[in-house]
Amino acid sequence: MNRMININRVPGWILFVIATLCTTGAFAQSTRTLTLKEAIGLSIANSHILKADKSKVTEAIAMVKQAEENRLPSLGVSGSYLRITHPTISVPKNSNNNGGGSNSTPNISQAAYGIINGSYPIFTSGRLKLAIESAKYLEEASRLDVDNDKEGVILNTINAFANLYKANAAVNLLNESLASSRFRDSTFLRLEDNGLLPRNERLKSTLQTSNIELSLLDAENNLKLANITVDLMLGLPENTLLLPDSASMQQPVEIKNISDYEVAALQNRKDLQALALRKKSASANIRSARAENSPTIALTGGYIAAYVPNFITITNALNLGIGIQYNLASLWRTNTHLIQAKAMHETLQENELQLNDMVRLQVNQDYQDFLSDQKKIEVYTKALTLAVENYRITKNKYDNSLVSTTDLLDADVAQMQARLNLALAKIDVMTAYNKLLHTSGLLNY
Repeated sequence: MNRMININRVPGWILFVIATLCTTGAFAQSTRTLTLKEAIGLSIANSHILKADKSKVTEAIAMVKQAEENRLPSLGVSGSYLRITHPTISVPKNSNNNGGGSNSTPNISQAAYGIINGSYPIFTSGRLKLAIESAKYLEEASRLDVDNDKEGVILNTINAFANLYKANAAVNLLNESLASSRFRDSTFLRLEDNGLLPRNERLKSTLQTSNIELSLLDAENNLKLANITVDLMLGLPENTLLLPDSASMQQPVEIKNISDYEVAALQNRKDLQALALRKKSASANIRSARAENSPTIALTGGYIAAYVPNFITITNALNLGIGIQYNLASLWRTNTHLIQAKAMHETLQENELQLNDMVRLQVNQDYQDFLSDQKKIEVYTKALTLAVENYRITKNKYDNSLVSTTDLLDADVAQMQARLNLALAKIDVMTAYNKLLHTSGLLNY
């Protein structure tokens, strides 16, 4: 006989364990400790931009193959079978025939023929060679586009990882500050109960605790968004909780002169190299467009077979020769392909000059940003030392009733803000340094 369980008789601790297990199973969230190197590897493997770039490389390879195959012989086959309605066919009489006998007209109702034509280019004024050269330049440029976008993906990953680290550090610091503030509230509450502290002084401390709680809510929201951003970037489930490895954020910094970074950028930037290759492709197109006004020579050959019942049969009709083709209209028509090729080359040349100027500006800007962030660390380090000392002095004065609660709380807030500023500044230096390396074409992971 089944026995009903009275929930009122079940011990409370058992219900608590069951509820905890159910809640944990329903809202289970996988946690993963992540290093910067692992994050970069995952982002490269799952980047939609890089996958699209690889498709463009495949397309460029196909264009090269198409240009190379234009040098191969061309061969065409055609044939037809025809039904014919009784044609009128006149056959001239033989001059030696003096009218003796009669010539009958054949009855033709069908016909069939087949033709095979082939040609092999011998002289094309270099157009085929230039087409291959242009296509190869574009293929190399598309590969450089992949490398350039790959460096961009790496930099974006570093920035996203740094934001995750900063958001996590802010939450941890605010949690510590909140615990300290709540402990102070409990102390002030006991003092108030014993008549040793005015109520308004205790309320000031409670108000600061509320402000810290609000700041913590904002920080936790920022952490969730930063976590989801990195999850999507790395191709991980959105509910994966990431714990950034602090050791991977430490990176040796070797700063050089600004001129060294400018030279490195002009030599190593993949976008500059890709633009230079596209300009070479445009130059090849100019030479190819000029060659359009020249004749082409090809070796030609073919085979013809025909069968007309009751009339004629043709087999083994082979032909071989040399064909010359020249468009006489080119003598008075404008070579628009040449105009377009020249315009494209001029556009690319101006884009290259513009990109050179932009690269120099980016290098100088990122270099100054890095130096500024380095100086901020020095300032924030001194500020933290002063804030800690100020809080210690203020706390001693407060314990001796020499300053108000407001002064103590202000000193505590200043100390907390100084700690947060220093922690974030160290990460900003790392991201600024990597951005400088990226701008200079030296970012390697």
